Formats: sequence, structure tokens, C-alpha cells
Amino acid sequence: MAIGTQEDNDQMLSEINMIPFIDVMLVLLIIFIITVPVIKHAVNVELPEANSQALEPEKENVRLSINADGEYFWNELPVQQAEMAARMSAMAAEMPQPTLHIQGDKAVRYETVATAMSLAQSAGIRQIGFVTEAAPTQP
Repeated sequence: MAIGTQEDNDQMLSEINMIPFIDVMLVLLIIFIITVPVIKHAVNVELPEANSQALEPEKENVRLSINADGEYFWNELPVQQAEMAARMSAMAAEMPQPTLHIQGDKAVRYETVATAMSLAQSAGIRQIGFVTEAAPTQP
């Protein structure tokens, strides 16, 4: 009888190769062994109860608008540069300090917006934001 005859090749193997399955299971077991102690690493502490006062509500933001002609508007009221500097100093002294939102017209000169930013910085305002409109989406 010859080794590797046609009759031997016609029979189908009915066994499942278990080696890849065992490899995957061992990798998962190692992952769980490593991560479970990390997940359970917490200290159980009973916190005391205390009466506390409610937090002070946040100050309303200040809107500084600059139109195309370079005119300043403090919360929609027209304001001159000298008066704006005084308002910014008063705003910087408030605790918590409100945020200054600058709305500059796209046609306004950069120098006008830079002047407002310089006044805010010299007054001590720490939070300045710029308001823009979202660009239209292309279909």
C-alpha cells in the first residue's frame, strides 16, 4: 500500500482546529487579568454631609459690537471710546468677571477691533470672545 493514495485524500477532516481558538481565549484571559485590578482600584470613602450656600449665578456676558463705520455699542447702546474704557475697568473689578464678547462687522477696520482689544487688556479683562456666524454649508 502506497503512502498518500487517492483514497486517503477523499476523506474529509471532521475535526475543528482548536489552536487559534485557544490562542484567542488566552489573550482575552490575560487582558482581563490585567484590567480587573485597575477597574476595582478605588477607595471607599463615606463623605460627610454639610449645609452649603448656593453658588452665585454667573454674570451675564457683555457684548461689545462694532459696526462697519467703527462705532462702538456696549450691549446695543452707543458708547464713546473714553466711556468704554471706564466701563471695561468697572467690569474687570467685578467678581466673578463677566466675559467680553466682541462682535465686529466684517467690513470694519482691523485697527478699530484691535483698539477695543487693547482697552480690554489694559483694563484687566481676562476673558474675551469673538462672535461669528456659522458659514453656510455646501450641499
